[in-house]
Amino acid sequence: MSLYGSFLSDEQFLCSICLDVFSSPSSTPCGHSFCMACISRYWDGCTVCQCPLCKRTFPKRPDLQINRTLREITEQFRHMTGGGEGEEGGGGVETEKKRGGRGDGNIPDYILDELKKKFPRALPKSPETLACETRSLENYPNPQVLASSAPPPSQLCPPSSRIRFTMSGVASSQSIAICGIHSRGITVYCRTDRVGICPDCEGEQHQGHDTASVEDDWMGTRSQTQEMIRERIRKIEEIRASVSELESAVERETAGSVRLFSALVSAIERSQAQLMEVMEMSWRAAEHQADAMIRQLELEVQELRRRESALASLAQSDDPSHRVKTFHLLSTPPPTKDWSGVSVTSDLGSGTIYRSLVALLEKFQEELRNISEKGFPASALEPSPVRAQPRMRRMQEYALNVTLNGDTAHPRLIVTDDKKSVRCGDRHQLLPYHPVRFDRVVCVLGNEVISSGRHYWEVEVGGKTDWDLGVARKSINRKGKIDVTPENGYWFLSLRNKNKYAFRSEPSTDVCLTLRPQKIGVFVDFEKGQVSFYNVDAKIHIYTFSDPFTECIVPFFSPCTNKSGKNEAPLVLTPVNTTK
Repeated sequence: MSLYGSFLSDEQFLCSICLDVFSSPSSTPCGHSFCMACISRYWDGCTVCQCPLCKRTFPKRPDLQINRTLREITEQFRHMTGGGEGEEGGGGVETEKKRGGRGDGNIPDYILDELKKKFPRALPKSPETLACETRSLENYPNPQVLASSAPPPSQLCPPSSRIRFTMSGVASSQSIAICGIHSRGITVYCRTDRVGICPDCEGEQHQGHDTASVEDDWMGTRSQTQEMIRERIRKIEEIRASVSELESAVERETAGSVRLFSALVSAIERSQAQLMEVMEMSWRAAEHQADAMIRQLELEVQELRRRESALASLAQSDDPSHRVKTFHLLSTPPPTKDWSGVSVTSDLGSGTIYRSLVALLEKFQEELRNISEKGFPASALEPSPVRAQPRMRRMQEYALNVTLNGDTAHPRLIVTDDKKSVRCGDRHQLLPYHPVRFDRVVCVLGNEVISSGRHYWEVEVGGKTDWDLGVARKSINRKGKIDVTPENGYWFLSLRNKNKYAFRSEPSTDVCLTLRPQKIGVFVDFEKGQVSFYNVDAKIHIYTFSDPFTECIVPFFSPCTNKSGKNEAPLVLTPVNTTK
């Protein structure tokens, strides 16, 4: 073996992953080298490729190639240290001859040049330097670690050859250093003096010292180092797993808290909007009720004042006979209503909303307590379904499948076979007489009789210039001219001339709508005596009639006359979307 090769140690050719001599070495972009198989396995389970030594990360997994120069140096090193043939095609004398060496175990010139570039400190400059370094460092299992604390060269056992180790221990008997004093192999390491000695030196100069077999001490130290490396790698993975779990927990908590507080804010906003809507409806209903009562009281006052004026004129008459006859007519009380028990309702209907809000907050507090104890479940990361607004959702739950009663339809009205659509024709149809059929007003009733509960249906009105929608008493008169007012049992909303909306009261009440509805929703609360109208697409409340129902009611429809084709579009009963 050449003197140059004797100063190359295993550590310079060890893979930092498997801690063995390189096998098919490859280099990462950061300049560190590893076995091709080791670095490939190291990156297989990683989401981000990272150098095991300097921790440099790479945007994408590098495409590694075998470092052929380092592989040739490693193979030559294996041959020099007795490690056997190289991985590809064998080593030995024959290989060296092919590469330009002398075949006697020396390093070929081109290999020597590479060694000088990569390991300048391992190559001595002169035989004198070689002898000095050999005496001071050669006997230590790891010269780089022990050189700083080694005793002076005079205390060392003079070697005549060098010791080498492989992964399985000492390479061969020919590579063991020989004690220059006793001519025995240096196989013992003195931990007390930190020096390699032969068995004779141990008995003569190192009695009572802490000694051990060089092979056992070296293998033990290496095994301990490897175990420490493995423990730290496991701890690194454990810390990374903890960080990953913490990141998942942060995402879960963030998503859950956003959902929780968004749901609370949305619920409060919906409750506030519902409260405003209910109070506005109650106010409008009370206002309408008050207007109706005031109009009726004004008519009675007007009649009473007329009678008072007649009585005053009668008192000034000089004709006794006239006074007697006229007084008899004036003394009969006029038809008036007993107003003693009549008043405008002051109930805003907000109590139900407040109770609902209290229940909602209690549920939220309970959910918050559970979260503080158990945390957010994994389902918090899943998107939550979009809910419909409570007001519309509640009405939709009372959807009524309304159909048209063809027996009540005016002769000009054309009802489809499915009883879901009606339009006005150009002329009367030849229909049999029926006592419930309208013969003058162009309208039709629904088959469904409402005597209790809450009910909701929707009617498509798009494309029409005139229509009437609402409810009517079941017992209304169907023949001749009809006065369609609430007093006569009609509660409905009307459209005239494409943009004039009104409620058929006495007198009629005009309504200004900024959005022209394409579909009208009708909601009936029989017990409360309310009929409400909604713009379905815009989800806007239009108006509410408040008038106690004294008997059964039925849906009421009028497509109005077609006006020579300008209003020929039909009224269509559409299904209620209960999942919207």
